[in-house]
Amino acid sequence: MKVTVVGAGAVGATCADNIARKELCNELVLLDIKEGVAEGKAQDMMQTATLLGFDTKIIGSTNDYAKTAGSDVVVVTSGLPRKPGMTREELIGVNAGIVKTVCENILKYSPNAIFIIISNPMDTMAYLALKSTGLPKHRIIGMGGALDSSRFKYQLSQHLGCSPSDLNAIVVGGHGDTTMIPLISKATWNSVPVTRYLSAEQQEKIVKDTMVGGATLTALIGTSAWYAPGAAGAALVESILRDEKKLFTCCVALDGEYGLNDICLGVPVVIGKNGWEKIIDIELNEQEKAAFAKSADAVRNMNNVLSTL
Repeated sequence: MKVTVVGAGAVGATCADNIARKELCNELVLLDIKEGVAEGKAQDMMQTATLLGFDTKIIGSTNDYAKTAGSDVVVVTSGLPRKPGMTREELIGVNAGIVKTVCENILKYSPNAIFIIISNPMDTMAYLALKSTGLPKHRIIGMGGALDSSRFKYQLSQHLGCSPSDLNAIVVGGHGDTTMIPLISKATWNSVPVTRYLSAEQQEKIVKDTMVGGATLTALIGTSAWYAPGAAGAALVESILRDEKKLFTCCVALDGEYGLNDICLGVPVVIGKNGWEKIIDIELNEQEKAAFAKSADAVRNMNNVLSTL
């Protein structure tokens, strides 16, 4: 198995590190446009192999897409990161051109690759990747919901005083501070609804803190987060390459599901060897339905910007 991670910044390097440590593939290519960065980080990671006990071969490349040939999965993290005060939407002008070019170059050498999109604004970048490549929809996966759901579980665990691993909780909708929808009504602690243990005030705070989770970290560290986004990308790679059929919330193309068409939005999906394999239909209450429709409208507005570029 072969994986390529495009973008050797903090998110891409962290994703690659997680993939190598778990030995998800035989060969891992880390590619970046900046001279020497991918080669340096690949070499640095390879020097941990004997210490961490993995045998994955990691290759760094400065913009040489030929080295990515035959990749089964490609993780796209390239683009400008968010800076304090910057929204994901403000990144669209620059990152759209980058993501489109990356996808086109990858497909020259890996026509059967499954794409995991992490670049922001992620919902629009996933939609762009789908439309610009013409690939079957199951081979384009936006990572955002997997990350947002993990952040949701973290916030819940802080209030419940429990292990995040004992929680089932998902975030649907767009991957944005105002478009994501943490479904607290569906969240459970080992099958027991978390609402049984949380006051209305706590529930409101958990939802709010989840929604601004990325912005909170950006304000604290001065740039986008990378540990959790990188791990989320690697978790999707693992479910694909090991055909785990795990359920994640991911940004995928909707064709009538949830009453929507011609949009990529975060919904629960099964991830396996074919990419995303099945959308899971969950029943939303009226408030959640309204929030989902509002989220879709906001993402469509971002998508419409693509036609002006």
